[in-house]
Amino acid sequence: MDFKKVLTNWYSANKRELPWRNTKNPYYIWLSEIIMQQTQIKQGLPYYEDFASNYPTVFDLSNAEEQAILKLWQGLGYYSRARNLHASAKYVATELKGEFPSTYSEIIKLKGVGDYTASAIASICFDEPTAVVDGNVYRVLSRYFGIDTPINSTRGIKDFKKLATSLIDTENPGDYNQALMEFGAIQCKPKNPNCIVCPLKDSCVALQKGTVASLPVKLKKTKVTKKHFNFLVLVSSDKRTLFEQRQTKGIWQNLYQFPLVETEQELHSDNFKAYPEIKSYFNDIVFEYSLYNTKELVHKLSHQHLYTKFWIIEIDKLPKQGIPISELKTYPTPIVIGNFIEEFNFPI
Repeated sequence: MDFKKVLTNWYSANKRELPWRNTKNPYYIWLSEIIMQQTQIKQGLPYYEDFASNYPTVFDLSNAEEQAILKLWQGLGYYSRARNLHASAKYVATELKGEFPSTYSEIIKLKGVGDYTASAIASICFDEPTAVVDGNVYRVLSRYFGIDTPINSTRGIKDFKKLATSLIDTENPGDYNQALMEFGAIQCKPKNPNCIVCPLKDSCVALQKGTVASLPVKLKKTKVTKKHFNFLVLVSSDKRTLFEQRQTKGIWQNLYQFPLVETEQELHSDNFKAYPEIKSYFNDIVFEYSLYNTKELVHKLSHQHLYTKFWIIEIDKLPKQGIPISELKTYPTPIVIGNFIEEFNFPI
């Protein structure tokens, strides 16, 4: 069976109509690839359309304020992608005079671009025969060839890249790469793939051996840490609140949040005022408080789970310079903060 021909024929008949598939402009392909990293198409598509509409050229994106970009990105998560996107746009616009790099070796130098993204752009836009290897590709190759090497091991990453490179269609690498990824996304799905109608079923090793459900193999992740986040939602008599920008590197860098008190254990109403960090924060200022959510909201990130509570603090005068409550929605925030702002009935 001609693996490449079967895939490209299947792709021609079954591919989804997506806006970035109607162009070879590397700016739009790059934009789509960065947005779709670790994101499902149905979630990422509106973001792509918003970015393409608001920033139709790399110069527009380069000249944008970071806060505006983060606000537009809000809800996608992994915000370092947005900051890297902005940094690379500035580099292309200024250092390269708006000329997007045209080879894998140059594209991969862009901030936030790895092997997969560089391979995708180089093959789709410039017909360079560089093989893409993403989650969908790992799944298709591991099942079709019956490979049980862990895909997130050093050996697995090397071996699958070598295999993908040996299979690539050198005459039409862009369509072939997209065919392989699309096949993994909608035919060779992670769970319950419809193998009966699969065009590769007669030569799929995993189907013959009954190992479809167990492939690909992935090493267990590192232990997820648990944190308790207590956000202090101060509401003053003149309808102002405190909103702070996270300066430290890590999650939510440069996004805005209410003052945060992180505790080792869950904080309850009966010990809230007595907690040392709470006492020192207010320094004997009189205030009334209530708990917005008695049950912690669990916000799951790849490496940590945040158990979150929002404490409503009614206070006559803020202990620091604040902002009008009416301006809260103009700031870029983590999704957990943004959802709270939408749901809570602030006195405006």
